Amino acid sequence: MKVRRLTAPAGAVVEDLDVRSIDDETWVELNRLFCEHHVLVFPGQVLEPQEQITFGERWGSLVRHPYAGLDSHPNIIELRNHGKKKDVNQHWHSDMTYNAEPPKLTMLYALEVPEFGGDTAFANQELAYEALSDGLKGVVNQLRAIHTAEGLASLYGEDPKSAPRAEHPVVRVHDETGNRALYVCRAFTRRFVDWSREESASLLDYLYQHSIRPEFQARHTWKAGDLAMWDNRSMLHFAVHDHAEQSRVIHRLQVEGPVPV
Repeated sequence: MKVRRLTAPAGAVVEDLDVRSIDDETWVELNRLFCEHHVLVFPGQVLEPQEQITFGERWGSLVRHPYAGLDSHPNIIELRNHGKKKDVNQHWHSDMTYNAEPPKLTMLYALEVPEFGGDTAFANQELAYEALSDGLKGVVNQLRAIHTAEGLASLYGEDPKSAPRAEHPVVRVHDETGNRALYVCRAFTRRFVDWSREESASLLDYLYQHSIRPEFQARHTWKAGDLAMWDNRSMLHFAVHDHAEQSRVIHRLQVEGPVPV
């Protein structure tokens, strides 16, 4: 197993490792690398859906998406390029923050990739928190926010009133490292608890813009056979749709996480 850094803000590439056959000692080292680098990429994998699921279950119980999943493997979502206008991932977000226990990690396996483009970008929210002034840290440390899947439900033709909804701290403490990270995203965060949406808007907009500054970002260019996973407890991500109508097929799953504190 060889490990090299992807970028300074986040990420490591783990080469010469078949994720279908890892022992407990190797998994412990992978988890250490995951907590350190927040994003791990395993190139050159050859995986059937069940093999991806088996590797995912190494990290914990899997989480079903509320509105999607393969008929044969409901815990896996197949992501395909349906064109930019129909792409629901054109925003920075952390997956499923509208759950009381959001997934701690998301794992993607690339089956088909475009000739160019189609990268996934990441933004390190531990760095984003560290870069805040002490005064603003004192404010956001005390805040909690409402997250909801109302908009997502509408996209899937479901009743927004029945969409999942949760309340989380604006600054999340990582359950394994103890590091602090911003925990808001434009896709799902609606307002601060005990604040109106109008009162919340200005500060939330500042945090959204601050959280994706270029110096916090990493980016992965996909190749077929790449398996990538990232830490939803400390990262935002963005699927960059710059590959026009070229085919892009990826299998996604998530692993259950703790209640954010």
